Amino acid sequence: MTTAKITRALISVSDKTGLVELAKKLAGQGVEILSTGGSAEKLRQAGVPVVEVGDYTGFPEMMDGRVKTLHPRVHGGILQRRDLADHQAQAKQHGIPPIDLVIVNLYPFRATVAKGADFDTCIENIDIGGPAMVRSAAKNHAFVAIVTDPAQYEPLLDEMKANDGATTLAFRKKLAAAAYAHTASYDAAISGWFAKQLGEDYPETLTIAATLRQRLRYGENPHQSAAFYVQDSQRPGIANAIQAQGKELSYNNLNDTEAAFETVSEFTDTPAIAIIKHANPCGVAVGPDLLTAYQRALACDSTSAFGGIIACNRPLDGATASAITQIFSEVIIAPDMDDEARDILSKKKNLRVLLTRSMPNPSDAGMIVKSVSGGFLLQSRDNIVLNDAAPKCVTKRQPTEREMRDLIFAFTVGKHVKSNTIVYAKDGATVGIGAGQMSRVDSARIAARKAQDAAEALGLKEPLTKGCVAASDAFFPFADGLLSTIEAGATAVIQPGGSLRDAEVIEAAEKAGIAMVFTGIRHFYH
Repeated sequence: MTTAKITRALISVSDKTGLVELAKKLAGQGVEILSTGGSAEKLRQAGVPVVEVGDYTGFPEMMDGRVKTLHPRVHGGILQRRDLADHQAQAKQHGIPPIDLVIVNLYPFRATVAKGADFDTCIENIDIGGPAMVRSAAKNHAFVAIVTDPAQYEPLLDEMKANDGATTLAFRKKLAAAAYAHTASYDAAISGWFAKQLGEDYPETLTIAATLRQRLRYGENPHQSAAFYVQDSQRPGIANAIQAQGKELSYNNLNDTEAAFETVSEFTDTPAIAIIKHANPCGVAVGPDLLTAYQRALACDSTSAFGGIIACNRPLDGATASAITQIFSEVIIAPDMDDEARDILSKKKNLRVLLTRSMPNPSDAGMIVKSVSGGFLLQSRDNIVLNDAAPKCVTKRQPTEREMRDLIFAFTVGKHVKSNTIVYAKDGATVGIGAGQMSRVDSARIAARKAQDAAEALGLKEPLTKGCVAASDAFFPFADGLLSTIEAGATAVIQPGGSLRDAEVIEAAEKAGIAMVFTGIRHFYH
C-alpha cells in the first residue's frame, strides 16, 4: 500500500502552536478529529468539530489524566493492519475504526526541568500515553502518518493536497523516523535527569541525544563529511550563539571558535581577547579596554593570527572592530557588539560574527565526550579556576605581586593550550606560547623563539621574554625544561609540582634566583 487516505485523526498535543489552523484544514477535508483534554477544549472554542477520546472509548480520563489514551480502541485503531483480513475482522468485531493520522507532541519535560521544578513536578511531566501513541503510529507507518512537531504541519497539508487527502509511504516513513528520534531523545532527557537525581555522573547506560543544527560542507578535510548537532544547554557558546553575519561556519571554524570562547571566558574581571589558530591560542591578553587587549594579544604572534579566530569577553566596540579588520580573520565571537562595530564589520561580508548574549562561567560543571573506536570517553569539564590563594611558593624568593598576577594569567591560558605546554607572559599578555610538543623542553624553546620573532616584528632589540613569567601545564620531570624557561628570560615559574625530581627542579630555581610556585593542579589538554 503506497498511499493512505486520512479519514480520522487523533490529536493530543502539549505545544499547541498552529493547532487550530491545522485542525480547521483537516476538518475542512472531512477528517474526523479525536482529541483529549486541553487540545479538545482549544479546538472546541475555535469551532472545530471534535470528539473527546473519553466519549470515543466509552472510558473517562482518570488518575489526573494519567490514563486516557491507553485503551484498545485507541491503539487498536492505530495499530490495525489494513491489509490483513484477520486484523480487520477483529477490529470490526470490537468496534474499532481505523485512525489514519496521529498528531502528538509530548509533555514539556525538558522545559519543566529547565525551570528548576521539584522532583514530583518533573515526574508528572513524564509523558506515558503520548510516547505509546507515537511509537504505535510509527510502527504502523505503512498505513498511519505520525506527526510530532508543529514544523511538520505545513508539509503534511502539502502532502495531502498533492495526493487527494492521502499520504504516500515515503512521506510516512520519513515521519516515522522522526517520531522514533523524538521519543528516543525524550527518553534520553529523562534518563539523564534521573541519573543526576541519583548522583550518578557515569550511569551504567549512557544515552546521548542531540538535534541536527547544520549539515557542514565537509569536516576537518574536504574528503570528510560532517554535521553540527546541538543539545539542550543554556551555557553560552557556539551552540546558542546568533550568527550576525558572514559565510556558513565550517567544522574547523566551529571547533576553533569553541576553543577561543572558552579561553577568553576564563577572564571575568577585565576586558580580554583570545586569538586562536588550529584550536591553540596564538595570543591572549587582558587590558583596560578591548582595543588594548587585542593589540597586545596580536603582538604575541601576528603571523599566526592571520586567518585566526578572535574571541572577546566584552561587547565588541567600534575601535576594536576597526583594528581587527586590518588583518584577515575567519570568525569573531563576542557577547554582543555596538552599532559602530556592526557597521564596520558589515563591510567584511565573509567575516563570520557570532554573538552569545552573555559569557559562560568557567567554573560550570559539565561533561566532555570524545569518541574512540567502538565507544566514548567521558570526563568532567576542567573547571578549576586558579586563584591567588592556590599557588604555593617553593623557593626562597617569593614572586612579586606583578609576577603572581602574571603567573596566574599564564597558567590559566596554558589550560587551553594543547599539551605539552609552556606559556610566557608579561603584564597580562602572552609573549610566547609553545604548544603540543612531545618534549616540554621543545615547547619552552619554541615559545622563546616565537617571542624573539615577535620582538623583531615589533622592532624591539630585547626579547619579549626578558623579565617574563613562565607557566607549565604539567610538572617538569627534569630540570632541563625549567632551565630552558630561565634561559628565555623568565624570572618566575608556575607549575603543578609532583615530580619525583621536584627537589632537583627547585634546586635549579634557587641557583638561578627565580621564584617558583606549585599549584597542585595539572592541565593536560589533548
